[in-house]
Amino acid sequence: MRVALFGTSADPPTAGHLAIVGWLSERYDWVAVWAADNPLKSHQALLEHRVAMLRLLMGDVDLVGRGNVGLDQELSAMRTLETVGKARDRWGKDADFTLVVGSDLLAQLPRWYKVEDLLLSVQLLVMPRPGYGIDELSLEQVRRLGGKVAIANFIGPDVSSTAYREHHDLQALTPPVVDYIEREHLYKCFSNSTF
Repeated sequence: MRVALFGTSADPPTAGHLAIVGWLSERYDWVAVWAADNPLKSHQALLEHRVAMLRLLMGDVDLVGRGNVGLDQELSAMRTLETVGKARDRWGKDADFTLVVGSDLLAQLPRWYKVEDLLLSVQLLVMPRPGYGIDELSLEQVRRLGGKVAIANFIGPDVSSTAYREHHDLQALTPPVVDYIEREHLYKCFSNSTF
């Protein structure tokens, strides 16, 4: 079984995350999605809110016919190596795991906890992100650490959580996520009257 592991800080989850999940669902037997705290980032919304918004976003995924995508929040851990261990417990040692990361995280990877052990246990799929080119030096460093890296042939929408937080780009979000943000009074830098 080929399993894509797609954890995201999702602060908030965007139409870009949704496009990635759709793309992955066409290529893997199972796509496991969860919200996580990235210790190398600061988060504006609590994890419980990001999980709730991700659940709403996943409700928008038109993948019912495929049935191969799940919000697998139990995989969330502070360290990705722990997540992979949980995935092995769930799907077994014969499953092939692909860890999906955005191109913006490529430079961070060498600093991750026990990165060499992590890279031995998964394939790595880098999703290009608008505004974050593939850094060849970082890519080579990850490969030197033992990473089996592929670059996804994916072009997603030019949206991001940061663009929403900094510029109130509503095109980045789906309506259920916008409604949740308004109802829970998240991302206070914007007046609710602008929704």
